[in-house]
Amino acid sequence: MAENGDIRTGRHCVFALHAHLVFITKYRHRVFTGAHLERMEQIMRDVCADFETELAEFNGEASHVHLLVTFPPKVAISRLVNSLKGVSSRRMRQEFPELTRHYWRANKLWSGSYFAGSVGGPPLSVLRQYIDQHNQPV
Repeated sequence: MAENGDIRTGRHCVFALHAHLVFITKYRHRVFTGAHLERMEQIMRDVCADFETELAEFNGEASHVHLLVTFPPKVAISRLVNSLKGVSSRRMRQEFPELTRHYWRANKLWSGSYFAGSVGGPPLSVLRQYIDQHNQPV
């Protein structure tokens, strides 16, 4: 995959796809420390690499994390999210046993929901105007 700034090329496509993802902990428990977040960032970078995506930015607080992911069109965001949450939950609970005491009922680190938003490009109004101004053949 070639890269030119934010625009990337695959074998048959040119793309610039970015997503802002937010994951919250189960029951919104405030469980993460700086050490937890450092390790989680590395785990999530590894998962992204497996999906041929890039974790461009990562940060978090005690009860949630934010990710900025650059991804190719062949990657379904829902599959990437499922893997990010599943792998990070399993590895974090293995490496930091103190996290499991917060989840004795659910045995899960993350809430079942998440936020995913597309990022970048022109505003929708500008894009609509651009498309509308193209001339249709007669």
